[in-house]
Amino acid sequence: MSRNYIDDILRAHVYDVARETPLDHAPLLSARLNNQVFLKREDLQPVFSFKLRGAYNKLSKLTEAQKAQGVIAASAGNHAQGLALSAKKLGVKALIVMPKTTPVIKVRSVRNRGAKIVLHGDSYNEASEHAIQLAQQQQLVFIHPFDDRDVIAGQGTIGMEIMRQKRDQLDAIFVPVGGGGLIAGIGVWMKHLSPQTRIIGVEPQDAPCMYEALKAGRRIKLKQVGIFADGVAVNQVGKETFRLAKRCVDEVILVSTDEICAAIKDIFEDTRAIAEPAGALAVAGLKRYVARESVQQQQFVAVQSGANINFDRLRHVAERAEIGERREALLAAKIPERPGSFLAFCRSLGSRAITEFNYRYADSGEAHVFVGIELRDGDDEREQLLQRLADKGYAITDMTDNEMAKMHMRYMVGGHVHADLEERIFRFEFPERPGALLNFLAQFGRDWNISLFHYRNHGAAYGRILMGVHANPENTARLEKTLNQTDFPWWEETRNPAYQIFVGS
Repeated sequence: MSRNYIDDILRAHVYDVARETPLDHAPLLSARLNNQVFLKREDLQPVFSFKLRGAYNKLSKLTEAQKAQGVIAASAGNHAQGLALSAKKLGVKALIVMPKTTPVIKVRSVRNRGAKIVLHGDSYNEASEHAIQLAQQQQLVFIHPFDDRDVIAGQGTIGMEIMRQKRDQLDAIFVPVGGGGLIAGIGVWMKHLSPQTRIIGVEPQDAPCMYEALKAGRRIKLKQVGIFADGVAVNQVGKETFRLAKRCVDEVILVSTDEICAAIKDIFEDTRAIAEPAGALAVAGLKRYVARESVQQQQFVAVQSGANINFDRLRHVAERAEIGERREALLAAKIPERPGSFLAFCRSLGSRAITEFNYRYADSGEAHVFVGIELRDGDDEREQLLQRLADKGYAITDMTDNEMAKMHMRYMVGGHVHADLEERIFRFEFPERPGALLNFLAQFGRDWNISLFHYRNHGAAYGRILMGVHANPENTARLEKTLNQTDFPWWEETRNPAYQIFVGS
């Protein structure tokens, strides 16, 4: 197995369009983690992603008859751009099926490179099924984004470059994982020539397809996949990539959205480059690994796989980066409703910077405050602050890891619901595209009285809704049936302290 893939990687045709990317030292991250961290800068490819390697290698291996037919692919963006540029270079017509949720910057880039585009479905899998149907109907050659030997071999040239650029000790390589083509290619090369180097995959917590597959010993199809890191939003790894991963991947680490945002900031501070969420996965996983293992003075490489990020999504990244880095605490506090109470509370916080301060009158006796506080020493400092405030008699609720509080409550204004009104609170997430909010409301129906509604869009990737509904025990079954029929993931938040403190009855 390994020997044949080594030959394939050595013979891969990638450098007609791809470049050998640098392996850059990350001095700030290295100093902070007390390990030597190097970034494999695949964001510097002509299409700002590693996907160009596998796409061109595959197209270069097609027969002349296949090239004359034309090619088709499904992609959330990066494979599409790589294939579009490769097809243009080789004079092959290309049709790309992209999910409707694909960031505009990727759609525009593919179109500018001469490929035709069809937008279909809300996920890669829906787009892929449609692309396969079109391939049969139009007699086009389907180019898989990861589950293909030539594509895997093309991505494997990254491992070949890393070994050439880092000739001394290398303890681990951290690789973002979607369908598995990148980690399979790098893993095959490294385990053949440097078996002591650990190959560690990194996935989002809400898209753990390789993690679950390796855990179960078989490919698992996830029921739903988070789309913040759209470049790895895949619900099932490939057959061939999983076969290789079982032999060459040492482990897969899962990271949160906040950790990904913090990693984007880390990369920017060291390189002044802005990684896309999937492109920052490896750094997020590296940081979690170092914290878990308490290792020092080791040599690590993180594959910075892409930089195709919508500019407007940076707002969300900036909001969440400080929390992901554990540099901000979010607290709800009850303070006396009397003159001077704000000043006394702020003095209790010490000299720390306040990132936000939201106040809501509760009654004549107390006020509710939502406060963001800058931290210097992460969770240890947060615990000390919580204890200090408790010792001074404040009723404090830690909201730092409360998704509803981070996503909705800190941006909301309003009063408490009337005590006689039975209200249930639900949180929803759905792929964002024109008309998505209207579609959500249409699916929810007209039979329910909506008592609270807060909607946020995140960089044209996905929308988040917090909704209150007038309900009572008699219609619980009918309400939950309606919720399940919307096709959107939902969570009940009625008992969430952020709701109960600030807007509940």
